[in-house]
This record gives sequence, structure tokens and C-alpha cells, in this order.
Amino acid sequence: MSVYQSLSSSGHAASWKSLGLPGTGQDCSVSLRWENEGWTAEGSLGDDDAQFVLRLSAGWVVQQCLLFRDLEEPDLWLGTDSHGRWGEVNGAHRTELDGCTDVDFVNTPFTNCIPIRRLPLLVGHSATLSVAVVDVETLGITKQLQQYTKVAPNTWRYFSGASNCEVEANVDEFGFVVDEPDRFRRLV
Repeated sequence: MSVYQSLSSSGHAASWKSLGLPGTGQDCSVSLRWENEGWTAEGSLGDDDAQFVLRLSAGWVVQQCLLFRDLEEPDLWLGTDSHGRWGEVNGAHRTELDGCTDVDFVNTPFTNCIPIRRLPLLVGHSATLSVAVVDVETLGITKQLQQYTKVAPNTWRYFSGASNCEVEANVDEFGFVVDEPDRFRRLV
């Protein structure tokens, strides 16, 4: 159970200013709405007007991921059975993603809010997750291990071994990233 405040059923929104990361030249945002016993998150990834839709369970487990770049139909559609088996819209099983619990776009801090809200960690405790990291430009997806550590009640550290990148971020009362130093700063 989350230690963060529940989101209103009328929805929640956040946006961040990119602080000059390569490939993140524009601001990013997310808008969540409650529907059909889960959350639908729609957001922008800044570059190339890329948009995403994530379907999350009530417990913040990723169920579907759609990525739109320049077509009305999704450029990428992934779904999971919530047991770590991933597939595409055409039913093709993506065995290389088996075991992934989350999806990560480097162009937004929002995808880090998902495990932060879901993980019931005490201060000083960590969890290592298998994450499907999506390259928005190439649509390539790689399975990476990411470690989340609760440093303080409103501070988390996440580390990706594949990219050798560690970020310490402050979160608000809802578990949403406020800032990632040198990466993103919350606007709304």
C-alpha cells in the first residue's frame, strides 16, 4: 500500500521542464484519469511531439504502453499480463521483456513515479526491478535492472545499471517527482 496521498478520481496532472539532457529539449507532461478501475496516464515526451498512453492498475502496475510519434495509430503498443509476460498488439510474445514490471521513458520523470508510488519501502530500503526501457527515437526496447532506494520520506534514489546513471529525486505528497537535479524541474 502506498504511503503517498491518494489521487483524486477526477484526475491529476504534472509537467516538468527539461534541464538540457540530450534528447529532452522540450518540456514533458502527464495527465491521469481514473477509469475502469485503473489509471490512464497520457503524456508528452517533449521531443518530436511524442505522446504516450500508459494503462495502470489501481495498484500502479503497468498493463499497457502505447507510444505515438507521428501517426494516428500507435508506433509502439505493448501489453502485459501483469505477471511479467509482454506482447505486442498483434499477439507476438516479447520474450526478451519477460520479467519486466515497469516501462521507462528517459524523456520524462513520470515513469519513475510509477514504482515510487507502488513500492512499500521504508527509509533506507531498496528494491531492484526489471524495466522495459523504450528508446523513443528508434522504438528499441531493452530490459534493464533499475534499483529504487527510499533515502528519506520524500527523497528517492534510482539507479540504472545499463546506463550507469544514478538520480536522486525529491517527490511530493503524491509520490510525483518534483525535481531531478540537472535533469528535470517540476512546473505544475
